Amino acid sequence: MKVAIMTDSNSGITQEEGKKLGITVIPMPFTIDGKEYLEDINLTQEEFYDKLMNDYDVSTSQPAVGIVRNYFDKLLKEYDQIVHIPMSSGLSSSCQTALMLAQEEEYAGKVFAVDSQRVSVTQKWDVYDAIELAKQGKTGQEIHDILMEHKMEATIYITVNTLEYLKKGGRLTPAVATLGGLLKIKPVLQIQGEKLDTFSTSRTMSKASKIMIEACMKDIKDRIDDSEDMHNTHVMIAYTYDEDQALKFKEQVEEVFPCKVSFCDPLSLSVSCHIGPHSLAIAACKKIV
Repeated sequence: MKVAIMTDSNSGITQEEGKKLGITVIPMPFTIDGKEYLEDINLTQEEFYDKLMNDYDVSTSQPAVGIVRNYFDKLLKEYDQIVHIPMSSGLSSSCQTALMLAQEEEYAGKVFAVDSQRVSVTQKWDVYDAIELAKQGKTGQEIHDILMEHKMEATIYITVNTLEYLKKGGRLTPAVATLGGLLKIKPVLQIQGEKLDTFSTSRTMSKASKIMIEACMKDIKDRIDDSEDMHNTHVMIAYTYDEDQALKFKEQVEEVFPCKVSFCDPLSLSVSCHIGPHSLAIAACKKIV
């Protein structure tokens, strides 16, 4: 049984990294001032932030059904089965597209779409685990079931530097965004399961970083890993635009956590579009393989 592993660029896995790993990465589409772009194909991180920060009209989209179908058809010429790990269904309708296609007669028993409700660095670990499980000889159904069994053993906290992009995305009313801006509020957002929710607020990025670290530590102890050294846990850092800020945060995290940070990656552009530059995130998930 040959099982192909497939994901989208919301995982943070680049096209180049995907080739090295032997997997397929669907690039997420964007519309910028009426022109279509594909992440990591004709739109780099640098180009994206240049346009986002200079008030271009930037909006997210999803791959068309026909495009996803073409990826499935191409892979099934070489592989017996496909495990596709898209962005959480609570954050993008692209997951629903994959789930719908996987139920069609021509793909039934061949394509397994995993709605593990993850994004960015936690989604990336799902992909890495799927690769290892495939190497162990697991079938597509078995890999799907293992990932789904562990889907809630993950957590992400994000601190947003400005409310401007949340307001643009309709997640805040203009009045709330204006008041928050005047008070210099830094919201701490939480992704657990399907939704992106407000967890806490702070007046400074420094205080927000401490809130995120404490909340992530609590989640790990409560429902991911109760070992003293957290040897069953992956801890990751993600960021938008400012790598130096992220590396400093990584040092802060590693001073507190007994385990090392496994990734310090840029957040996917789909998430970045809604939270803006200079945002920071800490994430954790249980080790599966």
